[in-house]
Amino acid sequence: MSPARRQLRPQTRKVNRGRGGHSYFLDGVKCDGVTTLLNGGVPKPALTAWAAREVAEFVAGRRGILQALNDEELIDLCKGAPFRERDAAANRGTEVHAYAARLGAGERDIQVPEELLGHVDAYIAWEAAWQPNNVRTELTVINRQHRYMGTLDWLGELADLGTTLLDIKTGRSGIFAEAGLQAIAYGHCESILEQDGSETPMPHVDTYAGLWLGRDDYEFSILNVGDADFRNFLYAAETARWMTRRAGDRAVHPVVGAALLPPNSRANLTVVKEETA
Repeated sequence: MSPARRQLRPQTRKVNRGRGGHSYFLDGVKCDGVTTLLNGGVPKPALTAWAAREVAEFVAGRRGILQALNDEELIDLCKGAPFRERDAAANRGTEVHAYAARLGAGERDIQVPEELLGHVDAYIAWEAAWQPNNVRTELTVINRQHRYMGTLDWLGELADLGTTLLDIKTGRSGIFAEAGLQAIAYGHCESILEQDGSETPMPHVDTYAGLWLGRDDYEFSILNVGDADFRNFLYAAETARWMTRRAGDRAVHPVVGAALLPPNSRANLTVVKEETA
């Protein structure tokens, strides 16, 4: 490739990996994402009950088929039930977000799969009721001070609410409090990464809100978060980073070191090594 045609990769960027998700690079160095930090730093006790319920429902609905499996096959199939539902829900949410982004950008001639029609219609109903202006969607935002990035769902102007940062959810359980930490983390970013690689200042956010899109209805709620909640996000971020560095099988600098032998055992081991050398 000639020098004239060579394209330099932007140092700060979001890299999409298809179904494998995405990653962020800030000034050339891999950077933590908001959702990754929250997943690693905020306890989710409700997930335990959810996973148990998913397995129970899976078994109850397939009793006849499951009787034909041996123990190993049955265990593998059942323990994977929560993850199959989680992945299906995540894919559904990603698709609904994409349609909401296109609608927010002004598109109207959109072909929507039948299984997602209710969610998309719920967004259209919310939009018709609230009449937003100056809408921007799927914005990659940057916080250099605390070294994180993320992609917010929706930013726009709403009557009586001003500049509103909206977090859109499609899960069966609605909006969790953790959505507030996610939203406030985005709102405290310093800049927006534009499509051409340039950066523009992040506007002041007047209102944080959550929009739950059900199969045929929506629920629009204020997220009552502020500076204290942003500090809690930072605490969660540090916990997540500690877990990555110091805990688990992939820890870079694990807290638990190598097993120690009693002094006499080490001495005996040294003698044996010398004798067999």
